[in-house]
Amino acid sequence: MTRQEKAVELKHNGNNCAQAVLLAFEDKLPLDEATLKGLGSAFGCGMGAFDATCGALCAAQMVEGLSIYNGRPILADAKLLHSDFVTLCGSADCGELKGLKGGRMLCACDDCIRNAVALVEEG
Repeated sequence: MTRQEKAVELKHNGNNCAQAVLLAFEDKLPLDEATLKGLGSAFGCGMGAFDATCGALCAAQMVEGLSIYNGRPILADAKLLHSDFVTLCGSADCGELKGLKGGRMLCACDDCIRNAVALVEEG
């Protein structure tokens, strides 16, 4: 099973989108499952409950920070991840992605999760 599909399975088994992305990288991160779940717990439905940044994207940023930060600035990496996510999904805003802000759905949760995981893997 790919890491992307593992993340989607985690989402379908009771985790929110941010937790699913974080837990899919548990083997690569210096934190245990409970800590990763807690870290992602407030990011289900994006930041602000459909009102801001997608939780899968937030988690992808956290994974990058936990895995590549070594004292050097990583803002360029974070900006690229954000930009690539918007290109793939159509927005970084959860409410826009889900079509809750007056438009059509741009990207389903499962695909946002897959794209977030893929971008971290490519990074």
